[in-house]
Amino acid sequence: MSQKCSRRLQFLRAEGGPLSQPCRESGRGQPHSKTLRKEQRVEPRDSVLECGCPLPLFPGLFVAILQRVRDFEKEFRTSVKRVWSPGFSRFIAQICLSLVFCGITVLGAEQDQANSVALEALSRLKGIDLESNPAVKNAVLKILEQVKGTPQFVEIVRDFKITGQESALLDFACKHPASSAAAEAVRIVLHSNGTHLIGEALDGTNGAALVETLGNTGEKEIVPLLEPRLVDHSRDFVFRRKAVHALSGVREGAELLLRLAKEQKLPEDIRFVASSELNNAHWPEIKAEAAKVLPLPAAQNAEPLPPVSQLIKMTGDPTRGAALFRRDDVGCIKCHQVRGEGIDFGPNLSEIGTKLGKDALFESILDPSAGISFGYEAWQIELKNGDEAYGLISSETEDEVVIRAVGGVTTRYKKADIAKRTKHKLSIMPAGLQQNMTAQELVDLVEYLATLKKAAQ
Repeated sequence: MSQKCSRRLQFLRAEGGPLSQPCRESGRGQPHSKTLRKEQRVEPRDSVLECGCPLPLFPGLFVAILQRVRDFEKEFRTSVKRVWSPGFSRFIAQICLSLVFCGITVLGAEQDQANSVALEALSRLKGIDLESNPAVKNAVLKILEQVKGTPQFVEIVRDFKITGQESALLDFACKHPASSAAAEAVRIVLHSNGTHLIGEALDGTNGAALVETLGNTGEKEIVPLLEPRLVDHSRDFVFRRKAVHALSGVREGAELLLRLAKEQKLPEDIRFVASSELNNAHWPEIKAEAAKVLPLPAAQNAEPLPPVSQLIKMTGDPTRGAALFRRDDVGCIKCHQVRGEGIDFGPNLSEIGTKLGKDALFESILDPSAGISFGYEAWQIELKNGDEAYGLISSETEDEVVIRAVGGVTTRYKKADIAKRTKHKLSIMPAGLQQNMTAQELVDLVEYLATLKKAAQ
């Protein structure tokens, strides 16, 4: 061993560092300061402490954590001609135990950096039984407290099946209602017998925000929570409007809205909202029934649209078209982005004017199912527990499928939990958008889209 390497070992012993400490997890009093013998050869790999501590060893991760550890490891391995000994494994593992899991900042590391490293380490421990590993459990709970209020908090609660965090999960969901992490947080509470807590939150000041998140879960358990509040006239319109949108996203909720309409129990001020939602439902039988029970109003001004060949000849105003793109009843911006503005769900339209001519733009609005872009096919997912999901397949691996629903929220489903999945022939973009515009407004919208072109080089 080189003199410099030896001096570092002596420094760590003098400072009471990991080499001079017995393993606190096992209680066995063998200090990790035994002479490192070259004959104790093992291949470099993930390892477990010899004392039985269930802590994986990730040399590559520690290289990124601490430059000084990297330098020491390189020098040590060089000095002993790349011999990797159990003693050195214990040394690195003890550093990681104190640095990563105890949340201690070492050698000038910032707290945020330490948290980042800790979260990376925890991602390697998914599925570990915390009850049989009290030291790891204490470390996980400490990190959990440090990241409370963040998406990582939700992930840790889910991955380690930590109970008693329902209130914090709902608080996070109310503050970030449109996020995928919020939807996951509410799912955890729904399946943790926490419906009474959700009910209390719905009746609180952040109830409307939570309704949005409930809709993003795609869980049928939201129906009994929202039904009594939907027909409660004392609730404000924004709350009940969001409740209609949430219910229309699950079959049981859509069936409820139709039943209430048939029985004349659906409040009058939300009938149009229910009509708009259900007439765009992706269940053919629901959509057909909605056309009878909750028919859409006639096209604006009852104005028949001229053929595309005539629409192209009309002069449009791109400024008015930009306003239409963002208008709520047209809703383009709810599914498309233009130069960073809007929801990342459908194709990005920032350069659509370069890709499509005006004739194709008209046709894509009037008949969205005529030419569905690759990767934007709608999928219906049926789970073995009876739940359903509908949206675009964002990504897929050997074990899971990620579905991006309308609004941009993504949800992961294990393939083992999927009973059936079906690709729809119809576009996920709703037909009939022209019913909310006059012919001139449609021309203005297309004129605006035609101006969205790739910047000149």
